[in-house]
Parts: sequence; structure tokens; C-alpha cells
Amino acid sequence: MLRSLFAGISGLRVNQVMLDVTGNNIANANTVGFKSSSTVFSDTLSQMLTSGSAPNGAANRGGSNPIQVGLGVQLAATNTNFNQGSNQTTGRATDLMIQGDGMFVVQKGNDTVYTRAGAFSFDRTGNLIAPGGGLVQGYTTFDGAGKHTGAPGTITLPADDGATPTPHALKSYEIGADGKITATFDDDSRTVIAQVAIANFTNPMGLEKIGGTSFQVSANSGAADLGVAGEGSRGEIVPGSVEMSNVDLAAEFTNLILAQRGFQASSRVITTSDQVLEELVNIKR
Repeated sequence: MLRSLFAGISGLRVNQVMLDVTGNNIANANTVGFKSSSTVFSDTLSQMLTSGSAPNGAANRGGSNPIQVGLGVQLAATNTNFNQGSNQTTGRATDLMIQGDGMFVVQKGNDTVYTRAGAFSFDRTGNLIAPGGGLVQGYTTFDGAGKHTGAPGTITLPADDGATPTPHALKSYEIGADGKITATFDDDSRTVIAQVAIANFTNPMGLEKIGGTSFQVSANSGAADLGVAGEGSRGEIVPGSVEMSNVDLAAEFTNLILAQRGFQASSRVITTSDQVLEELVNIKR
């Protein structure tokens, strides 16, 4: 059977994957915190027809290069683009955006997931939650210098400040660029109740997408390095804003054209190979 026939089929497959990835990017052009993906192709194993040879001075002969025939194309990777998305100001105090590196930490049942989508809110029990009900994680204990201590936990608005025997009702709260949530009570006392946790990864592109604009740790992403905004290489938090999708529609529509033409060209290879086979079958009439 003709090698070109199977090479054409492999071209159809990978260009269909490119269409799938591009279509998903375009569909999520307005998804908060979405990170676009791109496809990377590589050629498959080439068939060796004649191996190369070294020059032979005694026989007065030069060397020859190997003669190989490629057997098609394959999908090498789908890379996630973690470039910064644009800032959309919402004015909601619980909407948070990371300007720079890092991801929010969210507890979903027994699983810890990571996201750039900071459209958060407080539920009726005062827990800071992500869309879908996941609990946003942060540091809730601090030393005398205001430095966070311990492991991250659920961020919950307090019922009182605990400073006096008489409870004081919460009047308001605010979130700073460092992720600290400061509560103001009806007696005008102020207390830092939590600081939003930020996770960093050695290889963010190694994270697995699990839906809901969330990621989880994989074997190649490295473990989550937890900290707070502005610490190390972690970015600052922009309150009252969310990070929009980083999809570049102009580039994605160009990729649609490239994938369509690649698919079309591969199908033409199959058609031509079929015509050659037909001529071979009909060589004796």
C-alpha cells in the first residue's frame, strides 16, 4: 500500500485536533481566567531506504547521505499559554485578579485545584467561594509582625472581633493588593482576618486542565509552592477586577485557516494516492 495514503490520513488527524483546540479557544474568548492552548506537530518515524556511508579515501569514493522517506505527522504537544489576560474592572470587592505569576488555591471536596478566575463571593456562612462552590484558601493566622503562619485554610468572615467580651458586628471588609482581608466592626476596630494564598509552579504548562477554568497538579508540573501576593515571583492582587481570557481572536482565526488548508491538502494527498492505486488496479484491462 502507498505510504502517501497513510501520511495523508495522519495529516487529517492532526489538523482535526488543531481545529478542535482552536475551536475551544474561540468558544472561551470571554471566559474569565481562561488560558488558550496551541498545538505542536512533529514528523513520525522515517523509513530508512539506504543508510549513509563515510568517505573511503582508499577506494577514491566520497560519502553518501542516508535516503529516508517520512511516514506522516503526529501531535507532539498541546501547550497552554499562560500570558496575562486583560483587566476587566467589575467594582465588586470580592473579585480578584493576579497581575503577574501565580494561581488562586481552591478546595473542592478532597481535591485542591488552582485557577486564575477570581470571580469570588461570600456564601451565607461567610466562606469565600469560587464559582461552583469551591472554598478559596488563605492564611488565617499571623505572628506579631503580621507575617502569615501555618498552612492555608478556608477564608471565613468573622461574627465578631473577639477583642472584648461583647461581640461586635461586622460592618465592612476590604481586600488589599497583598491579599490581606481587613474587617471593620461597628465599633470601628479593624482586624486582618485572612490573606489569600497564591500558588506558583516550576512548570505551569505541566498542569492539567480539569474544567471549570481550573487546573490540577500533574507529574510534570511540580508541587505547588504556596505563598502570598508579592512574595517571591508571585504577582500582586488587583481587587475589584477579574482577568479575562487571553485568547487572541485574530491569531485563532488565522489558525482556523491554517488547519482548514492543512486538512484540505491532506485530503488531496489521499485522493491522489487513491487515483494512483486505481491506475495500478486497472493496469491490466
